[in-house]
Amino acid sequence: MQFGLFYEHQSPAPFSPERDCHTMQNALNELELADKLGYDYAWLVEHHFLEEYSHSSAPEVFLGALSQRTKRMRLGHGICVMPPAINHPVRVAERIATLDLLSNGRVDWGTGEGGTALELEGFDVNVDEKKDMWREATEQCANMLVMNPYPGYEGKYFSMPTRNIVPKPLQRPHPPLWVACSRRDTILAAARNGMGALVFGFAAPEQAGKWVQEYYDIIKSDECVPIGHSVNANLAIVTALSVNEDEQEAIDRGSQGFKFFGYSLGYYSSFGQTKPGHSEVWEKFLKAESAIADNHGNGGIGTPDQVYEHCQAYADVGVDQIIFVQQTGPANHEHIVDSLTLFADKCMPRLKVGEEERLAKKQAELAPYIEAALARKKRMPELVKDEIEDVVSFGQRKKNEGEYVNFRSDRGGGVAVVADDPLAAVANDPKGPKIV
Repeated sequence: MQFGLFYEHQSPAPFSPERDCHTMQNALNELELADKLGYDYAWLVEHHFLEEYSHSSAPEVFLGALSQRTKRMRLGHGICVMPPAINHPVRVAERIATLDLLSNGRVDWGTGEGGTALELEGFDVNVDEKKDMWREATEQCANMLVMNPYPGYEGKYFSMPTRNIVPKPLQRPHPPLWVACSRRDTILAAARNGMGALVFGFAAPEQAGKWVQEYYDIIKSDECVPIGHSVNANLAIVTALSVNEDEQEAIDRGSQGFKFFGYSLGYYSSFGQTKPGHSEVWEKFLKAESAIADNHGNGGIGTPDQVYEHCQAYADVGVDQIIFVQQTGPANHEHIVDSLTLFADKCMPRLKVGEEERLAKKQAELAPYIEAALARKKRMPELVKDEIEDVVSFGQRKKNEGEYVNFRSDRGGGVAVVADDPLAAVANDPKGPKIV
């Protein structure tokens, strides 16, 4: 199976710019090491306004920096929030393509709707319409990445005229598409849309195995109609990671942070009340900590043998990727480095045995189903050149309306701004040079 690392940039209060800087620099160093150790993916969330829980509000910037610190690992948006009021589809397409070029084709494009009151209401997004917003924006963003030009769109949640979105991504037709999933119904929806399922929820291997079976049954059925221009048949699940040769040391290093991760997620999504700028999540967590039960994600806490068995149980039921959460609460950078290194040394080699053969067999088995799924997709018609309306510059529009426009300047600078079309001037001068 494959292994990813998941970052929220958590920052318990009292946080500060200096602490956030330290957290992000540590994350870059950890992921640079992970790239060398053989981890397959880095996943960066996008959240807004969620003090303490997640300060990863601009993952595209962090991933751009990471693209220059790594060589082989995939760089994943886990996820990009798609409602147009938060991220206009054009801006998503431009950022995904640019990151793909910067990383030499290593981007995975995870998508999602957004889920908390702080975030959605902060951008004036109607919670009852966010799923429809996600679908419209994700489908059209995929079209923007592959069509030259994009024909334009008149939709419910955004509209735009014909434009060619540049640059285009290195990966063709576009980077692999994923969607955030937290429940069985969203996992099945991912399969129906031909998308990878990013299962951001802790589940025991037995439950995960049922999801895997249902997911791949749909991928192989007529229900699968890709929302993008490719099918990314993969299911990834999140679990904790804290490895040490001493079991109790692994528990001591990991448990509090993982409890805070679960508490703070629930705080913002389920039971909390927040006064922006006066966050008390960590303070309240400390009071509640003893009452918070462990969960199945803690199976990734223990000795190398224990963690190996935990991961192997997911591999046995067909999970494609485990995404490890480590940077939680007041996580210690040195402990994270130790854990990453020990897992890569003692667990990963055993779990990677036969991985190339597994992937080749899987791809061969799914190829005819994916071909059939792509044939079912209804595609946006391409425009021929004569159908594309010229976009006239503002300066020319003023001239056409009889208003004189002068962009010339007597000042120097080495760059001459051409105010009038030289070709038009030559064409109107019978004594001038011939235009070929």
